[in-house]
Amino acid sequence: MEERRKTIVALDAMGGDFAPAQQVKGAVDAVCENKNIVVKLFGIEEQVRAELAKYSYPEEQIEVIHTPTVIETADPPVLAIKTKKDSSMVRGLFSVRNKEADAFISCGCTGALLVGGQTIVGRIRGIQRGALAFVMPSLKGPVLMIDCGANADARPEMLLQFAQMGSIYMEHIVGVANPKVGIVNIGEEEEKGNLLVKETFPLLKACDSINFVGSVESRGIPEGEVDVVVCDAFVGNVILKMYEGVSTALIHKIKDVLMSSTKTKIGALLIKSDLKNMLKDFSSDAYGGAPMLGLKNLVVKPHGNSSAAVIKNAILQCEAFVAADIVGKIAENITDPKAGSQPAKQEE
Repeated sequence: MEERRKTIVALDAMGGDFAPAQQVKGAVDAVCENKNIVVKLFGIEEQVRAELAKYSYPEEQIEVIHTPTVIETADPPVLAIKTKKDSSMVRGLFSVRNKEADAFISCGCTGALLVGGQTIVGRIRGIQRGALAFVMPSLKGPVLMIDCGANADARPEMLLQFAQMGSIYMEHIVGVANPKVGIVNIGEEEEKGNLLVKETFPLLKACDSINFVGSVESRGIPEGEVDVVVCDAFVGNVILKMYEGVSTALIHKIKDVLMSSTKTKIGALLIKSDLKNMLKDFSSDAYGGAPMLGLKNLVVKPHGNSSAAVIKNAILQCEAFVAADIVGKIAENITDPKAGSQPAKQEE
């Protein structure tokens, strides 16, 4: 039997609030769990190896590439990508572009990663803009929101492509057959919305490759009314941050109530395991990070404060993405608005 090809994941070991400690631990946990993954850690070698020394792991599955520079959160994104050529982020992006790695993950500066993804890795021909797609929990299962951070200003044709890319991702990675697509709106009626929504609605309605069900109000997202939520990044990021803020506030409030008296503390002990399982169901950590769909290769952006568990899941997510050939499916199936009904094609 032919040996399965290993997936090579480039990881920015210096990007994020808790780098390189959480990045290294996440990489170690991933390779210990999956023998078909190789992780290339880009970062300041002395610091990275000091963290690796804390663990036992299959050494042939982790490689350290020394990069003396780090792109900081405060750095101007375009300038940082142009001038910090020896940074962990830029070198990692080039490793994907040069086919030395199958995917790149960074918890570092979002703006710089978006610029680098578009300019270094590059878009699939015909894709107008890459978009960040974030999987969130809901009462009915995972929901994908696209775009949640890449394009604060978008055109109707871009939102159409976001819907198509999101549908492909949900079907082949999350396993949702014929995912329901909705556009974020201030009401369910077709005539409602701003100019962008009104111009996008008929494009989505006429697209045969997606299961468009109409508008979705923001309160319908956590209820799981649709599987793919389409919006521009300004709206998507506001929803995402509100989603996270309300979740954190509710968890704190539940803890305060459960610890408020002897009676509630006894009750907390009785429901502890059930409560943990419930909170786990509503955690987005299992999905790793937000893939930037529409690029020639996979780029993933987890939160800046991601834990090792999130990093590990992002690495495992990369293997599933590569195995499912999401890039190829997008290139074959996404409509290029400039070429009529012709699908987008991946550039050589």
